[in-house]
Amino acid sequence: MLEDLFNVVKTRFNGTIHEESNEKPEKPIEIPKDLVFKCPRCLNVIMTDELVKNMKVCPCCGYNSRITAEERISITADKGSFREFDKNMTSKNPIDFPDYEAKQIALREKTGLSDAVVTGECTIRGERCVIGVMDSRYMMASMGSVVGEKITRAFEYATENKLPVILFTASGGARMQEGIVSLMQMAKTSGAVARHSDAGLLYITVMTDPTTGGVTASFASLGDIIIAEPKVLIGFAGRRVIEGTIKQRLPDDFQTAEFMLEHGFVDMIVDRKLMRRTIAHILKLHKNPSGEEIG
Repeated sequence: MLEDLFNVVKTRFNGTIHEESNEKPEKPIEIPKDLVFKCPRCLNVIMTDELVKNMKVCPCCGYNSRITAEERISITADKGSFREFDKNMTSKNPIDFPDYEAKQIALREKTGLSDAVVTGECTIRGERCVIGVMDSRYMMASMGSVVGEKITRAFEYATENKLPVILFTASGGARMQEGIVSLMQMAKTSGAVARHSDAGLLYITVMTDPTTGGVTASFASLGDIIIAEPKVLIGFAGRRVIEGTIKQRLPDDFQTAEFMLEHGFVDMIVDRKLMRRTIAHILKLHKNPSGEEIG
């Protein structure tokens, strides 16, 4: 009996028949992709449906997994309030990097994005602001000419209109396919942030997984208030590079949000479920510096 059951299961999964069976082979069962999610922090396996219901936060360890720019805006901005800037801006191939243009076209079709960051204006619980969200699906949200230009323009718009800026960062760093042009974006974005700050305006950085490289070394670290999601990776160079340079073993929690908070690089760690409320509260406090009661 058990052998017959085993043969039935084997037939359904492999589309083959047992030598002694006269049954016709059935079509192999197709297991859907992304059926489960393996947490990169605690390594527990969670059903994707359960993860999505939990705002893509691991129920086992609290790790805030990566989400798309569209998802981030939908859970942060007031419904229908987001107005996108520079939606159709696309990058060139400044150093004639092989196959770079073809890869860009493929990524635009796959993600629906023009590049690795989405910027625009919105309200968060009624508070007007400029928002930017980096999307790791697009070349690991690396910073090239378009990313730098869109972020710079967003800060310039905010400065001109006296608006705060909320920037959700997630990046592997500067985009090597654009060479020195990508590195120039570090200075350009930092200059725009400085002019915004000189105007006495608020800039909040929210570091998500991962925020590394030239992005960390420029605009991501210049926020007046730096928030991080739990257990995300934050740093500049990789662990192995640093250990090889200083010839020392680094702590196990090195470059985690919790490590950064303990050492003063991050001001607070906020869970995704509380992020919208926290940002709105900060915006209201900054808008009412006199200490007046806020509803």
